[in-house]
Amino acid sequence: MLKKKASLTVFFVCLTDVVLLIMAFFTAFEVRDVYFSENHGHLIPLERYLWLIYPFLLSWFFLLYYFDIYKSQGTQPFWKEIGKIGKSSFFVTLFLMSAVFAFKADYISRLFITFSGAIGFLFLVVERSLLRTIVHSLRKMEYNDRNVLIVGTGQGARELAEVITQSKHWGLNLIGFISDHSENKIERILRSPILGDVADLPKILRQHIHVIDELIFTISRKRLEEMEETFLLCEEQGVRTHVAMNFFPNKIAKVYLEDMNGIPLLTFTTTPHNTSLLMAKRFFDIFVAATLLVATSPIFLLIGLLIKIMSEGPIFFCQVRIGLNGRKFTLYKFRSMLQNAETMKGDVEHLNEMNAPLFKIKNDPRTTAFGRFLRRVSLDEFPQLYNVLLGDMSLVGPRPPLPEEVAQYEPWQRRRLSMKPGLTCLWQVNGRNKIVDFKKWVEMDLHYIDNWSLKLDFKIFIKTIFVVLSGRGAS
Repeated sequence: MLKKKASLTVFFVCLTDVVLLIMAFFTAFEVRDVYFSENHGHLIPLERYLWLIYPFLLSWFFLLYYFDIYKSQGTQPFWKEIGKIGKSSFFVTLFLMSAVFAFKADYISRLFITFSGAIGFLFLVVERSLLRTIVHSLRKMEYNDRNVLIVGTGQGARELAEVITQSKHWGLNLIGFISDHSENKIERILRSPILGDVADLPKILRQHIHVIDELIFTISRKRLEEMEETFLLCEEQGVRTHVAMNFFPNKIAKVYLEDMNGIPLLTFTTTPHNTSLLMAKRFFDIFVAATLLVATSPIFLLIGLLIKIMSEGPIFFCQVRIGLNGRKFTLYKFRSMLQNAETMKGDVEHLNEMNAPLFKIKNDPRTTAFGRFLRRVSLDEFPQLYNVLLGDMSLVGPRPPLPEEVAQYEPWQRRRLSMKPGLTCLWQVNGRNKIVDFKKWVEMDLHYIDNWSLKLDFKIFIKTIFVVLSGRGAS
């Protein structure tokens, strides 16, 4: 995963560099042509300069790779990175001067070559500065960070903890350790607490004090062979598991090998792990959500106005839901019920048409007249596009549950939290409220997780459009 993310990052940085260096080439021509031509004349046509763009780009990238600019993105001090870019700029300029001299291309302006090297340096430095600022801000907000728990307290666990704490750019937060009782009793390692022993893992994974995304086992082979139940627990609940040495049989989780600074890890995961495909899914989410929000903004304003006119209370209904791996977030909907609907829940509990832990009523008496229309055409769900933009949700994925519903989950049902919740899912396009058996609902979510692909997302999304237009299964 870490290598894939690093490779993907390098690819996008290289792509950005290509665009910026091409811009630098043409900017240098314009600057030299407009502002530094003798007697305000003009250089010879640009077409005769274009052949130079190939050695210009090739020499830039050869030198950037030679000076390890693309190695370990974000791990070297900024001043060192500027220095390497400066060296590359100098040698690119020198190389192009030599090429022009060797090919006797006297019509090529030496000042243009100097400007192209200098402007290329300026563009790349600004780019690196912006990238570092963005990454620093995202890290400060803990955006896309993963919370890690290390099982083991021996020397291997300490070495791995040092690697994690010294590599903040990976986005891994070391929450603490789990003792396997093979070492002397201690309370803290490298400023990270020991949260309990292996027997406490089920409780630690269920509680919301520490959201755990990944577990790393760094214990002896003998101890590892005694922990099959612990592995199956993690697999059952959709928690990504790494092993620093041997491995156990798995029923559902896919296994693949990763490398963390030279430490081999066998990873067990029941969730999709192809970084490129997941990034494509996120880009699709952002593009569609932003487009729909802009395109439907007049409708949103009209709905908000009608909600205000037709019933007392706020326009939006805000509710805490459980997202990826147990994270809490605020979900937004257009208010379709009376203002005091939550306090009236006890009066209508006997009308619940779903089995535990769900609570849904097809013709809920707390729903307003306009709210029933919104629900029938699913317009009440549209503000969740904002949740998609924030990254709390995806367009397609298991529906986000309430905290009190999650508290009643059986262990195997918690695995539906191992993928980001969605605006629509298999349940919504295959019967929706006609499916009253919660276990069947969860099985559909797990089927989606186990068989996820961009093609499946697209099929569910398209099918959702037809379901919404037909109003099938809406409450």
